[in-house]
Amino acid sequence: MRIALLTYRGNMFCGGQGIYAAYLAREWQKAGHDVHVIAGPPLPEVPGIPLHTIPNANVFGVEHPDWANRENPFELLNPLTLWELGVSRIGVFPEMQTFSLRLLMRWKALQSKHRFDIVFDNQCLGWGLLGLRAAGTPVVSVIHHPLHIDREADFAIDPSLVKKIKRTLYFPLFMQQQVAPRLDRIVTVSEASRTEIERYFQIPEKEIRVVHNGTDTDLFHPVEIEKDADLLFIGRTEDRKKGLGTLLEAMTLLPDKKLKIVDGRIPDDGLVMRYIEQHDLRDRVILHREMLTIEELVRMYSTARAAVVPSFFEGFGFPASEAMACGLPVIANAAGALPEVVGTDESAGILVPPRDPAAMAAAIRRVLDEPGRAERMGKAARARVQRLFQWDQAAAGLVEVFEETIHAAHRRSRAA
Repeated sequence: MRIALLTYRGNMFCGGQGIYAAYLAREWQKAGHDVHVIAGPPLPEVPGIPLHTIPNANVFGVEHPDWANRENPFELLNPLTLWELGVSRIGVFPEMQTFSLRLLMRWKALQSKHRFDIVFDNQCLGWGLLGLRAAGTPVVSVIHHPLHIDREADFAIDPSLVKKIKRTLYFPLFMQQQVAPRLDRIVTVSEASRTEIERYFQIPEKEIRVVHNGTDTDLFHPVEIEKDADLLFIGRTEDRKKGLGTLLEAMTLLPDKKLKIVDGRIPDDGLVMRYIEQHDLRDRVILHREMLTIEELVRMYSTARAAVVPSFFEGFGFPASEAMACGLPVIANAAGALPEVVGTDESAGILVPPRDPAAMAAAIRRVLDEPGRAERMGKAARARVQRLFQWDQAAAGLVEVFEETIHAAHRRSRAA
């Protein structure tokens, strides 16, 4: 099968979507498919796999005059680039729209040369995808989770009118709501996300296929290393739906425990620093504020006895599955896809009600204070990931969806 894999921001360090694209591309290539990655910067690392770059003006969040400091300033006069610059000045994040439109302008040449059977979109859901589909190539998109959830998490932290206007401008919700139902097929990565997609996109659950993510258990594995913390949080601390405030409040109830927070982008005036000062946790919270290589990240997981994932919603939850693959039990909120990943029988981790610091503190004590329990749960956690969440399984499941989609498109074509 000839697969065009789209990812508007492709680098693995940009978040879970970059990890998703890179591993799927590798697994499809190993299975004998002809896969091409079509990506925007920062670009993915996919050795041996054809990579087609869709550039962007890279102006979002860049202040004047830095956005004009480029080798050829006249490129800013390109109509699409000029539009990207203009809307970014009022807080609109334009990359999904412009990626899809720039791709559409190149699509005729790409498709004439490579004859793709299917386009797989990594949650761009941009206007240009409708043009690709109209040109005759079936388009399947994954929605990891609706961006509406991110916006609501921001509103919960700061419900002011100014904040609501800014976040409404930032997220391209109208575009995605219009594009998603008009594509050939939508897939997602968990049952929890499927429910939310029906809620926000009005696409019936029965029409959405769930294909769980994988986790590289060869890469993520237990490492024999000295532990310098009881608990570990890895993730974007400024992402409001990650629920870090609940965890830090739970730490006030655990005076004998140490927490390590790993995020290479912790701002000095951000959520973490404010909570640490507010709750006087300076002596018991270790901050790791440097960017990590994958190898360093794997070792980091083994520096603690248990991982905590206090998110209010996760479409899947790589920090949970990666920690489990590294042999850590997980204390997580019973929210989003985390029950699907961690399990509900308490063999690999314990689920607690969201926004309940006391329940989280009690669960942490159950895992850490009973002799040998954390180690037993950690072994069960790794076994669960090895059994249920492998990338070759995910890649094969998506190929089944592609085959069904292509056959359905052929039937429609013959009927017309």
